[in-house]
Amino acid sequence: MMTNRLPKYAAWSVFLLIVIVTVCPIGFRPHTLTTVGLDRAAAFAFCSAAFVLAYPRYWLAIIVAGIAAAFGIEALQFLSPTRHPHLMDAAVKAAGVIAGGLGAFSWLQFKARLTAGSLIRHSGLEPESSQPKSLG
Repeated sequence: MMTNRLPKYAAWSVFLLIVIVTVCPIGFRPHTLTTVGLDRAAAFAFCSAAFVLAYPRYWLAIIVAGIAAAFGIEALQFLSPTRHPHLMDAAVKAAGVIAGGLGAFSWLQFKARLTAGSLIRHSGLEPESSQPKSLG
């Protein structure tokens, strides 16, 4: 069975980009669109969501690994003399991981239930109505 690899490539590309941007010297960082904290959380939320969409069976492991990665990537800033890691930055990134991962998982669950409901309605296997039938 051939699977669609594009979501997997996209997830790993986003992760690599986040690592590069986090560790690169401060002068090479892109300008923020909003506040720095919101940008951090959004980047990690997007990355986490991309991984959950690419590997939906492993959603919980992705969230746990994403939290560990948020703290690990923040710690990598010790390798760059112009960067200074902060515990609060890692916590904001971890919150983004949780939000993105749970958001993507919830969307997948919602989509699956809609599909299942649609299949039941179109198959004629819809459960009987709970309202009593009239005898007349």
